[in-house]
Amino acid sequence: MSSALQLAKRFREVLLDGFWIANTNFKDQLSDVTWEQAVTNVDSLNTIAMLTFHIHYYIAGVANVLEGGDLEIKDQFSFDLPPIESAEQWEVLLNRLWTDSEKFTSLVEQLDDSKLDEVFVDEKYGTYKRNIDGMIEHAYYHLGQITLIKKMLTPL
Repeated sequence: MSSALQLAKRFREVLLDGFWIANTNFKDQLSDVTWEQAVTNVDSLNTIAMLTFHIHYYIAGVANVLEGGDLEIKDQFSFDLPPIESAEQWEVLLNRLWTDSEKFTSLVEQLDDSKLDEVFVDEKYGTYKRNIDGMIEHAYYHLGQITLIKKMLTPL
């Protein structure tokens, strides 16, 4: 299996359908979260909705580069979640995450392995491989947070 296909598989596992590393994934964890739970603050932690938005922000931004566009995202805006005030708005956010995660996976699958060693936008960002690995690691980090926050919100 090519390196690009392996990266795409790992990305898919953490976002959409894997259970190997964390015994869960984003889709599994978020499938039964209500919009009220998603926006509930637990102490000073980010909300589940905020973390979902944050992960989606980077997926969409890097996917844009993989499609040949510019890197238009900025870290300072990665937590600028518009208010979520209904189940419908929560579902829109989730559906964007699933759709863009599928697109991201497909874009990575289409990469030539040689592309993985090329500079990603600017040398300061490293290679395509480093950025895709970073997306996977970043997703697992926030998946862990979401899982813990969800447990804190669920009555015993």
